[in-house]
Amino acid sequence: MIKKILILSTVLMIAACTPKEDVPDFKAFTDVKEKKAAFFNFMYPAVIAENARVKEEREFLESLVMKLDNDTDVSSKELERATELSTLYKETLTDSGITADWVNAMLVKVDYIPAPLVLSQGANESAWGTSRFAREANNYFGQWCYTKGCGVVPSKRNEGAAHEVAKFDSSQGAVHAYFMNVNRNNAYAELRIIRAKLHSSPEALTPEQEANALANGLIRYSERGEAYVEEIQAMIRHNSQYWR
Repeated sequence: MIKKILILSTVLMIAACTPKEDVPDFKAFTDVKEKKAAFFNFMYPAVIAENARVKEEREFLESLVMKLDNDTDVSSKELERATELSTLYKETLTDSGITADWVNAMLVKVDYIPAPLVLSQGANESAWGTSRFAREANNYFGQWCYTKGCGVVPSKRNEGAAHEVAKFDSSQGAVHAYFMNVNRNNAYAELRIIRAKLHSSPEALTPEQEANALANGLIRYSERGEAYVEEIQAMIRHNSQYWR
């Protein structure tokens, strides 16, 4: 079972460049609704920023589609940008360069993730921001890393295990790592297929409906499998007032 795998150096660089943020004391909230609202309000800007980044990357890829369709040469600067994205998303450019197949494969990976899904997983994995890893490492998604000293050592780590719970300087770093994990990890290929099918359908869905559908592709995010997926979907439904 694959357990929320991380990290590339780009994630660490983003975290290092992000100023320290003012994190609410989520444990201090006694009213459940107030705690939920505080958590979602705290995490939401990072989700917006990540989706904006993905949108810009996707628009660049779509511009390449236009060039390929019109048989227009790709500039050296565009090739350089495409090469950077190919490395970031683990979709290698072959000797053939930028092809329709490569761009189409990238467009499956480079796509937005609806906020209700991101926020529900963040709330679930971090116990609404109160978990040890959320408080000590700004890790809201249970993400692991494998270099000694890269994070926080779990107190119940199995003997012989080398993983740590990744540490970030901000919620933005954690959300960025989550996006890259979901958008390029082979464990979540099914989620990306579901997303591509939804986007090719003429039926317009709300972010909540999209989130519920995409959650089916997270069966390998947790060892709990289907039970985990159902729990995330229940959280999406039960917190619908916040998605409006």
